Amino acid sequence: MRTTQQFSITLPNEMAELIRTKVASGEYASESEVIRDGLRTLAARDRAIEAWLRDEVVPAAAALRAEPARALTPEQVRAHLAKKSSGAA
Repeated sequence: MRTTQQFSITLPNEMAELIRTKVASGEYASESEVIRDGLRTLAARDRAIEAWLRDEVVPAAAALRAEPARALTPEQVRAHLAKKSSGAA
């Protein structure tokens, strides 16, 4: 049984040139290798986002539903961000 599938894709010239440059530099052995690495990176990013949502966002939302008084006003958020961007702790 075959473990690979062949695809025919169309890319913008800029992306096609990036692939050719990666292969020409010796960073990758083939165009397919570049595409596979890009897809692995995309899958890893998707897993990281899913983990962040599951491990941080969902618990934070649940905590806020349980104790709405913990919520910050938009003004409090702006003040906190302004303080952080000015270098103050």
